Amino acid sequence: MNLPRRNVRGGTRGYAHLVELEVPAPVVWRALTDPAVVRIWSGQEVEIDARQGGSYRIGKTNAGAREALIDIFDVNRRLRLIYMDSKHWPPSDSAAVDDFILDSRRGACRTSLRLLGSGISDSADWDTPYARVRLGWERSLARIKSMLEAPPAPPKPVPKPAKEVEPKDPPLPGLDY
Repeated sequence: MNLPRRNVRGGTRGYAHLVELEVPAPVVWRALTDPAVVRIWSGQEVEIDARQGGSYRIGKTNAGAREALIDIFDVNRRLRLIYMDSKHWPPSDSAAVDDFILDSRRGACRTSLRLLGSGISDSADWDTPYARVRLGWERSLARIKSMLEAPPAPPKPVPKPAKEVEPKDPPLPGLDY
């Protein structure tokens, strides 16, 4: 028997993403924790204090950045971020969390990267921010995969200019060439 589904809000919601990468876990870890690399795939300002209890910020401080506390920092295995309240986001009674879990698969050169997001309010005020965050991570993980699996080709060597070839025999006097 099917009962009608009630649309009652008041809880939290989350998201889950999985991406399989053809690179070792330390390379994926660096893509998540090295500010210079995070700037490449995020295209935003980044500030990371990469340690347990450290901070993780993507975006401009005064323009809607997502700032988090690093709750778990298990090198090459797990990174959990607990996001701070922000005036740029709707109010919420729960803390938003992103949990990145790395798992080596089928040898050391393949890594599964799982992102489990949770704690996002189920209120209508959070519908748009939730969609933006969920889809934003989906795109970011695709950029990470693309960046790590197909790094930019090294620059092609610049061909040396050809030397002028001098004739073997000097020109004969009185002859026009």
